[in-house]
Amino acid sequence: MNAEETLKKVPIFSGLEGKHLKRLANIMVERTFKPGDVIVSEGDQGAGVFLISSGKVEVVRGEGQVLNTLGAGDFFGEMALFEGFPRSATVRAAEDTACLAMTRWDFRAELNQNAEVALAVLETVVRRLREADQKLSE
Repeated sequence: MNAEETLKKVPIFSGLEGKHLKRLANIMVERTFKPGDVIVSEGDQGAGVFLISSGKVEVVRGEGQVLNTLGAGDFFGEMALFEGFPRSATVRAAEDTACLAMTRWDFRAELNQNAEVALAVLETVVRRLREADQKLSE
């Protein structure tokens, strides 16, 4: 699966056209991790999103309570693209893992350079907020 197809699985990017996905895919960097490597730590400032290309990671909170296991095609940290709140959990590699990473700074620079991408992302986020609001109203 290429970076554009993987990006399309992330809800905030799911409504973007191919040309916008391609621009965002171009700012992603591949990172690899060995079993046990910590990818992000609970409490650290969120700095970007990770899309898992291969392997598995565990999402852990506190004293090692495993909350979830994620694999190829999954992602984590997408809200860090918009705000730098502390990470709510630690994510560590459970096996050899490859991820595509996009930092908040690169994402914002892309939005500043390309209003069309910025508007497309904003429309997707607003649509998702509207859907969440409708669910709460039901």
